[in-house]
Amino acid sequence: MLKWIVLAVVLLPLVALALAVRPVLARLPQLRRAALALQRRAGEAEALRDTAEALQRRAEGVQRQLDTTQQRLAVIKARRG
Repeated sequence: MLKWIVLAVVLLPLVALALAVRPVLARLPQLRRAALALQRRAGEAEALRDTAEALQRRAEGVQRQLDTTQQRLAVIKARRG
């Protein structure tokens, strides 16, 4: 009788664990594909961030040129009266 109790105490949690783990193991391929897709998206986001930073630097350069041009125009207009 004690043997059955020990077997039940040992085997029932193992069966419950196996039943709980089975759906997770069945979804591992989907989870792996999702993880790979997220990694690709992260790479794309990094590339977009680099592009955005380059565009920001370019916009700052154009703004400086515009400021310089406006100052020169103001000087020219002041000289003409």
